[in-house]
Amino acid sequence: MTDVPRHHKPVRFSPEKFDAHEGGPDPARVSEAAHLAAHALVSRGRASDDPEISRRLIELTDEQGLEGIAEMWAEAPAVSLPGALWRLYALRAGVRQDPVRMGRYFAAGRNTAQVSHVVAGVAEPPGADEITTMADTILSGAFNGEFDVALDRFAAFCRVIALGRIRLADTGQLPVVDARTARGSSTVALTQRLERTAEELEAAAGAWRRGHLD
Repeated sequence: MTDVPRHHKPVRFSPEKFDAHEGGPDPARVSEAAHLAAHALVSRGRASDDPEISRRLIELTDEQGLEGIAEMWAEAPAVSLPGALWRLYALRAGVRQDPVRMGRYFAAGRNTAQVSHVVAGVAEPPGADEITTMADTILSGAFNGEFDVALDRFAAFCRVIALGRIRLADTGQLPVVDARTARGSSTVALTQRLERTAEELEAAAGAWRRGHLD
């Protein structure tokens, strides 16, 4: 299961963006470009009330996948604007990849994590359509609502599905695709990854509220 999509392909940088030099791109230039791109994206979304712009920002990775933004954002610090945006887009992509499975996780975990369930804001009952709508709404809120609220909502979502996956594993109800690989340490590792992502998103939300998320 890839609850939070990870980027493992070799990173490619166009010569138009970065000066080539022996040993690969200059990390400082890469970081600068990542932050500039993230700030430009958020500023554009928050400065416009055009629903078409909002839609295009939400669907930024639908045609090209995550590779385009992963080239600059996947390696950014978690508590940074590009790092936070990367996690928002990656989580939405994970939901859209298999909304039925994500809906099962959420349904299984929502009673155990009632506070997170409420914060995430998934309509009842939490099926595939409701989960997909939630992911789009949260990402939309990053551009035309409160950015920190969007981060907190996806953090809550991570906590609920992590608990839901554990519950399904404990009761032998994991979907077949997961049951093939759910062997103790694998389940623990996936849960820890989701919990770590939740903590990173919450830390980024706190930094945004303090005016320190750069």
